[in-house]
Amino acid sequence: MIQKIRCDQIRAGMYIHGFGGSWLRHPFWSRRFLLECPEDVEKVRNSDVPYVLVDDELGIGPDQSARQDALRPTEPLRVESRRPTEAAENFGDEKRASDKQQAQKLVLRSKKVIQSAFDRARLGRAVRISDVIDVVNEINVSVARTPHALLSVTRLKTKDEYTYLHSVAVCALMINVSRHLGLDSATILDLGLAGLLHDVGKMGVPDPILNKAGRLSDEEFAIIKTHPEQGYQMLCAAPNMVESALDVCRHHHEKLDGTGYPFGIEGSKISFAARLGAICDVYDAVTSVRPYKDAWAPTEAVAAMWSWEGHFDRKLLFSFMQSIGIFPTGMLVRLRSNRLGIVLNNRRRVSRPRVLAFYSAREKQFVNPETVVIKDSLDGDQIISPEFPSEWGFKDWEAMVNHLQDGRLPPLAAGGC
Repeated sequence: MIQKIRCDQIRAGMYIHGFGGSWLRHPFWSRRFLLECPEDVEKVRNSDVPYVLVDDELGIGPDQSARQDALRPTEPLRVESRRPTEAAENFGDEKRASDKQQAQKLVLRSKKVIQSAFDRARLGRAVRISDVIDVVNEINVSVARTPHALLSVTRLKTKDEYTYLHSVAVCALMINVSRHLGLDSATILDLGLAGLLHDVGKMGVPDPILNKAGRLSDEEFAIIKTHPEQGYQMLCAAPNMVESALDVCRHHHEKLDGTGYPFGIEGSKISFAARLGAICDVYDAVTSVRPYKDAWAPTEAVAAMWSWEGHFDRKLLFSFMQSIGIFPTGMLVRLRSNRLGIVLNNRRRVSRPRVLAFYSAREKQFVNPETVVIKDSLDGDQIISPEFPSEWGFKDWEAMVNHLQDGRLPPLAAGGC
């Protein structure tokens, strides 16, 4: 619900829906956004606006702290006619259903906005940041609260809506990994905008080629390869377009080894934003159903992407895996507890990653294998880096993995490695 409040009532965690008075009187370039840092709170409080509109469905409301303060810490939570475990399970199910419903509504709104913006581009009219920035802000809020709900919904695409929902998904993935990397709010929104607009050039590709179910001919693929430059020219026509959006649009099909397109640039010549955009673009593409292929499972996707030498920035790709909590099965990783372990197969699609820890990196010796569930919070173990068997002297890695997965230490454990 939208609520009108005074500037002195503003605090971090609120979602700004708008400002009273002229837009020239408030200190932000966007009308709607999640208020996250203390500096921005002070900017609002010290601004010359008569009032602020906040949305308590996308952020905290003005009366939330009052309600929380009124609760006595000693007052027990009462659950009538249910065991606590049953109540907790039902609450979890209800929350997941609610999160998914909210995500579906956001995806539907976002699709309409991006479709309208792309239709403008198809007709030769400039894309306006003001038309799409509210979507980027709402996706940012949704990712901050429940990233898995939004990302799971965007994977369900029909042929007719693929380009639009792919854009929404890449926006969400870019924001998700940017938040994981601890980037500042302005950069996160810029990268989200870049993800949302990265495929606008496909509006210049004929639909029969864009939606072709079979293999493309060389001539058709040559036309597809023009979409990054077409998109770049479309975005250049837009006033005040952010640099990262231009960059990602033009270079998200480049590869580190120089075999990408449209220019075949390589290595450090490809910007951070474009390298990140390439990862998010490919991951969503391969995990989505297309006219010419079935969707890959997320673990299958990250395993394949990790194996493609020279394609992606591997450091960024690993950060991407951390941000979505999905790693290739059998990958050797280092945990925050300074143990090495192998990533186990996830038995359920939405379950947390599991790692079989078996080696002390500090002591350089085998330890009793332990299955560790990786958590998002700091109260448990976490995956902090990829490791390579050869660098630890682990020979015949496949056989070693088989022993560990059977619950046995490998034969070399007794005599060291």
